[in-house]
Amino acid sequence: MRSMGHTERQSVPGQERRALRALLPYLWPRGQWEMKIRVLIAVVLLVAAKVATVAVPAVFGKAVDILDQPAGTTAIAVPLSLLIGYGLLRVGQQAFAELRDFVFAKVGQRAIRNIALVVFRHLHGLALRFHLDRQTGGLSRVIERGIKGIDFLLRFMLFNILPTLLEITLVCGILWTLFGYIFSIITLITVAIYIAFTLLFTEWRLKYRRAMNESDSEANTKAIDSLLNFETVKYFGNEEHEAQRYDQSMQRYERAAVKSLTTLSLLNVGQGIIIAFGLTILLVLSGFRVADGSMSIGEFTAVNLYMMQLFQPLNFLGFVYREIRQSLVDMENMFGLLDVGREIADSEDAVPLAVSDGVVRFDDVSFAYDQRRPILRGLSFEVPAGNKVAIVGASGAGKSTISRLLFRFYDIDEGRITIDGHDIRDVTQASLRAAIGIVPQDTVLFNDTVFYNIQYGRPSASPSEVEEAARMAQIHDFVMSLPDGYNAKVGERGLKLSGGEKQRVAIARTILKQPQILLFDEATSALDTHTEREIQKSLDEVSANRTTLVIAHRLSTVVNADEIIVLDEGRIIERGRHGDLLAQGGAYATLWARQQAAARRGDDEAVDEDIAIDLGAPVPAK
Repeated sequence: MRSMGHTERQSVPGQERRALRALLPYLWPRGQWEMKIRVLIAVVLLVAAKVATVAVPAVFGKAVDILDQPAGTTAIAVPLSLLIGYGLLRVGQQAFAELRDFVFAKVGQRAIRNIALVVFRHLHGLALRFHLDRQTGGLSRVIERGIKGIDFLLRFMLFNILPTLLEITLVCGILWTLFGYIFSIITLITVAIYIAFTLLFTEWRLKYRRAMNESDSEANTKAIDSLLNFETVKYFGNEEHEAQRYDQSMQRYERAAVKSLTTLSLLNVGQGIIIAFGLTILLVLSGFRVADGSMSIGEFTAVNLYMMQLFQPLNFLGFVYREIRQSLVDMENMFGLLDVGREIADSEDAVPLAVSDGVVRFDDVSFAYDQRRPILRGLSFEVPAGNKVAIVGASGAGKSTISRLLFRFYDIDEGRITIDGHDIRDVTQASLRAAIGIVPQDTVLFNDTVFYNIQYGRPSASPSEVEEAARMAQIHDFVMSLPDGYNAKVGERGLKLSGGEKQRVAIARTILKQPQILLFDEATSALDTHTEREIQKSLDEVSANRTTLVIAHRLSTVVNADEIIVLDEGRIIERGRHGDLLAQGGAYATLWARQQAAARRGDDEAVDEDIAIDLGAPVPAK
């Protein structure tokens, strides 16, 4: 399981620029004039806020100079207007900044929403192979971190770093204009040393931050795994063992955290020394000028205010720099998902599939997940319109692969798969999957209500249609016995329901979809024998006059199939109706005899286990 700890990663040269280039189109969206106008207004307000900020010390200095003069009627009025102006500038400084945030908020949040939606849709468009190779938790963390990175970047880089750079430029210009180039140069050199020291020192201490986060991730992972396996810990009495493992990670976290915090203190001290050094030089220089009469007390005060005001936003530069770098890395990782090509994509001339009869045909199909290990080898069969064809065989024979290929989760290597003569590679994936309904062996439900999970088969279905589907799947009475009925939550992945109950929800969901072609992939494998018979009647009723492909382990569920195909290592070794296959006395008859013998012994495990036997092995003596 992926930890919730935030692990910092090394940035790759150029990835910051790539991330920014990928973000810009969302901040200046094509054709959305409201968003563009908001951006322009936000820029104007940003500049206004900084102009008000740099004007504050100058106005305050003027007021000090006038108050330092002998009292008089004129001297009373002018400082009053300056002080009022000072107050208005302070209010304007904050007001412009808040209005900037007010105007830009919709732009930023719209960009975050659109980016997240684009990535989400792209992930659903990727092939099954990609999702099997990646951890779902890891993908969600990439998106989560990327979105947080964008939010941080907008708040701090656009409205902290860039405005501060603008303020530095304005202050240096004002100091040059009012007091000469020497004041401006000293200020610029001080700021440059401050920034260089902060960035270099922060870069050096990042290793402690990374060690701290890695230890936090490790400790968090162990804690979560231990708590998820609570019963196993109790079974073996290993509470103390788990506590020691957790404490070992926390000890490493403690050591790294101490180093991180102490180096942060050193960073703060170094920043303070640089600020004090630059400020002292300017104040000494200003003091000499006050002494020789070339600078007033008010101007002396203004210089001090400019420096204090200038360094205030730079106090968090180390934190902001580290987080901006991390945000850019996180953004690049998220945008990198968009670079993953779609292995399965609609062709440019793909058309919607129009199912008339529903004839499914596999024509000399070969396929391998890995070319070193073929799964299907020249497979050919046909499911005529309205017929039921069953596929049986040992584990690894390629039964479930057939369902994945029919849904076009993968593209075949050789041959053709057609529906009513249309190659499924020539039709849109959406129309293909809309025409097929599946009840899978491993049913996973959404962490929502029973009603939602059944209605998922056709989101536009009415409550009465949902209940009718539940009745056909023999689950309506069970649902009504729940305290919350159809509003009962099924839990994460449906864990609040038993395996049989989950499977019946899946059957109801497929019934509600009303597809032209049905695919049952071990549809009753999680049910007891009595329930299986009841469900089988419902499945027979639902599949009547529909093209049905059944992938089965329990042979008792396919005895009425129009044709039974026996697979072994991706090839068809037998085919025919149930009675004909038994009369042949071959692999199917052997498998049937084994299951019947196990059923007579009442050995449910032997019946239900995934039979990975040599289909040609003799029937054991009884």
